[in-house]
Amino acid sequence: MAKTVIVNDMMQSGYKYMLSEPSGKNFSPDFSPELSPSEMLELGVFGGKYMTDCRDEFPKSWFKNARLCHEKHDPELNFFKINASKSLSYWKGKGWIYWEDPRGWFQWYCRYYIGRRCPDDDRQIKRWKAMKRHIAQVRKNCRKGDWSCRRKQRQALLHWAYDSRKY
Repeated sequence: MAKTVIVNDMMQSGYKYMLSEPSGKNFSPDFSPELSPSEMLELGVFGGKYMTDCRDEFPKSWFKNARLCHEKHDPELNFFKINASKSLSYWKGKGWIYWEDPRGWFQWYCRYYIGRRCPDDDRQIKRWKAMKRHIAQVRKNCRKGDWSCRRKQRQALLHWAYDSRKY
């Protein structure tokens, strides 16, 4: 039986969605993220600002070791200690924000991970796949394990659930 999630946070009020798949399972065959949302939050992504007001929507375990800052975006909380984010207004201007996920790709991924499926899945998976080009650039220009090389690109890859520490 599907479970209904009701969202009430700073960006959505009364938004409802259904969980139709088990958490962390039954992903599209062409979508194989290297990091779970919990791992991403623990490593440090989005300057710690991203998920500070929507904890009730997701498993409590995701936030146990999350690197978060409610007050501001703090690049020091990112794994690579660098800002690799664009503003939400930039993403909106590009038309990359789907109405059901007003925070963007990571919100979509968190909801997909816990079992929501929606009409935007194919587009978001295509966007995720397009980030692979950055892996090739890191591999071409950096010695394996040299985390000081292309830090911004590596942090951006973390934002898209690629584990850039292994390239």
